[in-house]
Amino acid sequence: MNDSPALDAQILDRLFETISSRKGADPSTSYTAKLFGKGMEKCAQKLGEEAVETVIAAVGGDKGELASESADLLYHLLVVWAAAGIKPQEVYAALEKREGRSGLDEKAARKKS
Repeated sequence: MNDSPALDAQILDRLFETISSRKGADPSTSYTAKLFGKGMEKCAQKLGEEAVETVIAAVGGDKGELASESADLLYHLLVVWAAAGIKPQEVYAALEKREGRSGLDEKAARKKS
């Protein structure tokens, strides 16, 4: 297993490109295309379902199950990003703006806005 975060993060970019390439594809040959075909509401619903399953796995304490459900959650999050026209770089930029800030300070700044 590779412990290099920079290298490992590239898999999300590759997965996003694969997901994006499924827009407009034949829904009978691609689960991702089927999700896109059902619209944002269905994509978001699936993301919510996977979030709940991830929480259940976390509470259950099974690391393997948590890793598997986390992968499903990330996949569905990327589907929602693609459906909304958001690129991972936009999210990375938002994260970078927060880097080095206390989470409490960041939340307080959002409340003022």
